[in-house]
Amino acid sequence: MFDKNNIKLYNSLSNKIEVFKPIKENEVSMYVCGPTVYNYMHIGNARPVIFFDTVKRFFEYVGYNVKMVSNFTDIDDKIIKKQKKKTQLKRSLVKNISKLV
Repeated sequence: MFDKNNIKLYNSLSNKIEVFKPIKENEVSMYVCGPTVYNYMHIGNARPVIFFDTVKRFFEYVGYNVKMVSNFTDIDDKIIKKQKKKTQLKRSLVKNISKLV
């Protein structure tokens, strides 16, 4: 079993490897940015899910109570534009098929 008082992580704020110290004793809170869902799933969508689930499970394994929250990234202009284009294509397809019937 790992010594949970000697877990070292890279701190991107200080650019140093530091001993992990939770804000609340025996508790770890994780906020993970979720996927931006606007197209088909690809390996880039799966990587963060797998990585942060592994980190969560490690913290649980060494004895922490873990709360992990994830979101779906906000809808942005690119997503709205793509959806409008899909809607126009569907309408055009339906219109063309209805002419054949």
